Amino acid sequence: MQEYIQKRVLDICAYILETQATVRQAAQVFQVSKSTVHKDMTERLPALNKQLAREVRNILEHNKAERHLRGGEATRKKYKET
Repeated sequence: MQEYIQKRVLDICAYILETQATVRQAAQVFQVSKSTVHKDMTERLPALNKQLAREVRNILEHNKAERHLRGGEATRKKYKET
C-alpha cells in the first residue's frame, strides 16, 4: 500500500473515532468518495491495525443502524421549513 493511502486511511480512522462521523461526513471532510472511505475502513485499515478497525467498524455499524432515523429527521426538517 502506498504511503499517501496509509496516511489517508489513518487520518480518516482518527476522524471517525474522534467525531463518531458517518461515511458521508468523513468523505465530505476528506474530499473523497463514500466508496473510498468505505473501502479504506473495511479493507485497508484491518491490514494496518486490527484494533482500530474493530473500533471503527462498531461506530459504522451504529451509524448504519440509525440511518433510517436520520433520514426521517432530514425529511421532517425539509418540509417544516417550506
